[in-house]
Formats: sequence, C-alpha cells, structure tokens
Amino acid sequence: MTMAKTIGNPISWAAQQLGATSDHIAENVTGIGNADTQHLPTVKTLTLQDLRECLRAGYQDFLAIRADAIFIVLIYPIAGLLMFGFAMQANMVPLLAPLVAGFALIGPVAALGLYEISRRREQGHEVHWLDALGVFRSPSFGAILALAFYLVMLLLVWLMVAHGIYVETLGPQPPETLGQFLTQALTTGPGWTMIIVGSAVGFLFALVALAVSVVSFPLLLDRKVGLPVAVVTSVRVLRHNPTVILTWGLIVAALLVLGAIPLLLGLIVVMPVLGHATWHLYRRAIA
Repeated sequence: MTMAKTIGNPISWAAQQLGATSDHIAENVTGIGNADTQHLPTVKTLTLQDLRECLRAGYQDFLAIRADAIFIVLIYPIAGLLMFGFAMQANMVPLLAPLVAGFALIGPVAALGLYEISRRREQGHEVHWLDALGVFRSPSFGAILALAFYLVMLLLVWLMVAHGIYVETLGPQPPETLGQFLTQALTTGPGWTMIIVGSAVGFLFALVALAVSVVSFPLLLDRKVGLPVAVVTSVRVLRHNPTVILTWGLIVAALLVLGAIPLLLGLIVVMPVLGHATWHLYRRAIA
C-alpha cells in the first residue's frame, strides 16, 4: 500500500534549531536591553515628497557606485534562485510564493552594506565595495546581529504559517507539479481562500517587519544606541508618519515584485536603489 505524500516541512525543524540557539545569542548581546530609552532620537514629520527625494538620492548613489553596489547584492538573486531550486526539489511548491514574498522581511538585512556605503559617501569618502564590511566594525554590531536574527526568525514563522494555511485549504497532499498547483490555486474556492487568507496574514507580517526595521538598521550603524532604542524609534517613525511609511512599504513591495519577475535578476538594480534610498529616508526621518 502506498502512503499518502505530505509536504515535508524542514522550516519547522530549522526554526526549532534556531530557537534553541536564541538564549546563546541573547547572552552575547547582554546589555543591549539596558539602553536608556528616556532619551530617544527626535522623529521628524515626513511627506510623500520626501519619498520621491529619497528614491532619487538612492538612484544617484547607485549610479555613482554602480559596480560596487551590484557586486554587493548579486548574492541576493543568487540566493533566491538557490532557494527556488531547493523548494522545487524538496516538494515544497506551495511555499514558493510565500518564500519570494518573505524576501521583503529580510531585505533590510541584505541592504546593510548599502547603508554603510551611503553613510561613507555622505561623509565625503571615496567608497569601494569593501567599505560595506564596515558594518562589522560598528559599535552597535551586537544589536544589528540580534535584530537580523529576529527578522530571520520572523521569516521562518511566516513560512510555517503559510504552510499551515496551505494544509487547511488545498492540502495536506502536495501538488504533483507547479502547473497543477497554480490551477488549483486560481480555479478553485479553496485556492482563492488560500490566496486571500495568505495575503491578509502576510500583510500583518510585513507590517511588523516594516515597523521594527524601517530606520532601525541605519540608526544602529549611525549611532551607538541599543536595540530597544532603535526598534522603539523605528516604530515611532511609523506612528508619527503612518501614511508616508505605509506608502514606502508599498513602494518597496512593488519594486521587489518587479525585480523578482525576471528570475530575481531585477533585484540587482532594485536592491541597491532601495538600500541607498532607505539610508536617505532615515536621514530625513530622524533629527
């Protein structure tokens, strides 16, 4: 008798393993939580014109150091294609769309080197792609590492939730092919339920990631502050400028989708522009 196939879920295993190491990481960043949150950076009011100026400045940074920026983010589409191939081989076709969408959750981590290059260029230094490694010399590197870790954890949780949504709608058996999955998703009631529920839940995950990271990584690179100060300041930027920051999130999502369409190769241009623009957004958002 042949046993029914189910979707393998190494994501759950990976999350458990990473969770087991969280205490060790917390020990290495002890003191981050002791930062003085009574003297937070001043948050400024933003306008939609600021977003246009940030994108323009980000594009100018990209043109000025185009080769170096492309070298830095080339790993991004390569990693995406490797993950895409893994999902196809590991019989995890239903997680392809959540995986691509989840890239936005860890985008700020991938752009760390770009923030550092924009920071140095702003100071008038000549820049090289090796300057991106200056992130490792940051006084707040422990906090940067911790925040990056938790964004990765957020991505893993999102993938587990997306897997659960699939199981409750079209699952638990995996589709035989990508074409079969697309047919089921787009032409059946359970398929549309999966799309609608998955999109709504994914929006909540994206909102959390946007709130905690919209300016936190650039702030940690620029100033010697603790993780609580960076995250609280980032959330305050969103609360003080909800329309502008949510619009920024939509712009980022739209550009990432456009960049992902041609086998993720468009990210070679999209990622540097967004990374540099995020630095300029931080500069405009924080006094």
